[in-house]
Amino acid sequence: MARQAHKKKRGKRWRWLVWLGGVLLVVMIAAAGYGIYLYDKLQDTVKEIHEPLNDEQQSEETESNGQTANDQNAERQSSYSDGTDIDDKQKTLNFLLLGVDERSNDQGRSDTMILVSANPNTNSMLMMSIPRDMYTDIPGKGMDKINHAYAFGGTSLAVKTVKQTFDVPIDFYIKVNMEGFRDGIDALNGVTVENSFAFTQDGKTFPEGEINLNGEEALAYTRMRKKDPQGDLGRNERQRQVIQAALDQAANFSNFTKIGRILDIVGGNVRTNMKLENMRNVYSHYRQTRKTIHSLQIDGSGKILEDGIWYYMVTKEELARLHTELEAHMEAR
Repeated sequence: MARQAHKKKRGKRWRWLVWLGGVLLVVMIAAAGYGIYLYDKLQDTVKEIHEPLNDEQQSEETESNGQTANDQNAERQSSYSDGTDIDDKQKTLNFLLLGVDERSNDQGRSDTMILVSANPNTNSMLMMSIPRDMYTDIPGKGMDKINHAYAFGGTSLAVKTVKQTFDVPIDFYIKVNMEGFRDGIDALNGVTVENSFAFTQDGKTFPEGEINLNGEEALAYTRMRKKDPQGDLGRNERQRQVIQAALDQAANFSNFTKIGRILDIVGGNVRTNMKLENMRNVYSHYRQTRKTIHSLQIDGSGKILEDGIWYYMVTKEELARLHTELEAHMEAR
């Protein structure tokens, strides 16, 4: 009798183990299926957001028309960064971040322009916000505000203008529609920043000290400049704050159920000339650079010219200083 009871108990335990194993197997299959889904969605998103610059597009078309791989590869490298291998793991990469307000039937202007230089040798990043009213030479258009380059010729002209103005290579651009910026912050569950002084903007109040921002608040926080004693420079600093906080939040983001939503937001609001292999390289070898971020400020002064328009004037000496500092960061070991 005791033996039968023991067999019955062992049978129940065995059935429980089989049931548990079945549940775990289902979970593993579901996780693997979701992983495959996410990977496929990632590939689709990368294809959707990939938008080469004009010269890069011409290079790709030349390759499809029979150009040798070596010739095409040389052209691709020169279009990115003056001949340096774009996937060299020791190379400093320069990114131009463009925040744009695009609406239907209106290309819009670049509301935000930030040059980001990531050096994997020193694990450091240099961020330089470019005042949108900065007076500079736009290739083929003459002297004007630097943010007008995007209105005149889209991303390609904006990149050319920044390269020419600061005499540095631009490896990649990342263009973000500001509405997508708001949704992206929400998908990351918001960001935390340190506000240096209290102010209101767009009906929202931002107290001094550490504050948590949702997407709508982050957008208002980065747009305020009229009440800031530093004007556009103060606004630029808030933009850098939010970007750094978003980078930190994304690096530690563990809510896998929201990754699909984030990819949807990215697909609808982000454009870049980066391909999947470039993104893998950046993730593998450059993600530590976000831990040490230095700011480079463009010093200048406001002036109303003969056309009656206010511009932010930057001297040749200041441009030379900025170039020297950017170059020093890029070459540091």
